Amino acid sequence: MRPAGGQSLKGRRNNSASSPKWPNRFAIEPAAQLGRYDTIPVETNFAAPSKEGLEQMARRRFQDPKPKVEGNWWYIRPWQDEFIGGTRARRQKRIRLAPATMPEREVRKIAVEILRPLNQGLVTIGSATKFDDFVETEYIPTVLPLMAKSTQDRYRGVISNHLKPVFGGLCLRDLTPLTVQRYFSQMATSPLAHESRDKIRDVLSGILGSAVHFQLLVKNPVEGVKLPPAKKGKRTKPYVTPAQFAVLVNLIPEPYATMVSVAVYTGLRVSELVGLKWADIGKGAITIDERFCRGDWGAPKSEASNATIAVNKAVIERIHRLETLTVEVKAGRAKRRYRVVKSDGPEDLVFQSLIKAGPMRDNNVLTRHIKPAARKLGLGFVNWRCLRTSHATWLKMVGADVKDAQAQLRHSRASTTLDLYQQFVPESQRRAVDRRTDLPLSQMIQ
Repeated sequence: MRPAGGQSLKGRRNNSASSPKWPNRFAIEPAAQLGRYDTIPVETNFAAPSKEGLEQMARRRFQDPKPKVEGNWWYIRPWQDEFIGGTRARRQKRIRLAPATMPEREVRKIAVEILRPLNQGLVTIGSATKFDDFVETEYIPTVLPLMAKSTQDRYRGVISNHLKPVFGGLCLRDLTPLTVQRYFSQMATSPLAHESRDKIRDVLSGILGSAVHFQLLVKNPVEGVKLPPAKKGKRTKPYVTPAQFAVLVNLIPEPYATMVSVAVYTGLRVSELVGLKWADIGKGAITIDERFCRGDWGAPKSEASNATIAVNKAVIERIHRLETLTVEVKAGRAKRRYRVVKSDGPEDLVFQSLIKAGPMRDNNVLTRHIKPAARKLGLGFVNWRCLRTSHATWLKMVGADVKDAQAQLRHSRASTTLDLYQQFVPESQRRAVDRRTDLPLSQMIQ
């Protein structure tokens, strides 16, 4: 049989002048030809992070450098990306494999495992970016502005105080799960509280998660990292009883006394309280659709937080009483009088600063008025969060359904209401403990 061209296969095989030889897949190329691959060209679409922004992921040419003995160790020298003066260059990096006494066959197995991520495309071009460069040029200007201002401040503090000193000079690819786990394991002997360690982990995970999203890393190395066990268990969140609060509120001047009363009888977060406007006040309800936190206006904390809640009519009446209220403030030896509410239009604030009628600074109200009054009663734990916890606990004391309490506190999950906010020991439990003390000691031991 002849192929379509009239020439036999035998003729084709013998026609070496008109067609190239069939390549031998199993032949080993001479060293002179292998030299063609000594230099690996740099991709033309690369952009340094300091100039053009994010880099693109790319699969590298397969590498299989032969292990060599140098001194007492086996080494390999694969090509890797390095940043020099803000631009990327490819350099050979010497990697130590095993002692020189190990057989070469076993050493090759180790080399294959080390090179596997590089040859399978699991190491990206962007992974050569230094941690410090990525944080400063990409994460802070691109990701942080999407967060609330208070969250930005916390993240910046964690980055500068904890992460940069340890990881700043490392490339992203050097932050392996082992490296990250070693860092957190060493915290077992540090004086940091467990909550602080957890926050550091969250911030680092957010940064490296962004590197994954922007294709500078393939996987977030913080996933699965464990923290050292806490030295103390979770404490019950303190709260004030209704009787204690009745005394406390009388020690706080207006308009801050009304502000504290609204907080404890509605469970509003302080940022929602400061951002409350007259358009949000109904006849028997309050609508939360905005908040003000440390100079930053924004939407409520979550979708569940954006809601309308029921409020006792006495609380609504106390709020409207502010419209007719005038207070005296000491100014050196003199006293000045200010209207508490200078304007009560729909978009005006309910709780206005006395001089400029702008948003109040919650920290000033806490340190100048609430804390001093609470210390007089021996309630040094009182803060804005305590007032919200007290509201949740009071609801439980009067037998409110957990779903109603969840809706009132505007939590996404009922477990948050039960586990974190309703800090209350039932009287039935107390009676059971008291009855137990009536039993003889021998029966208690049995």
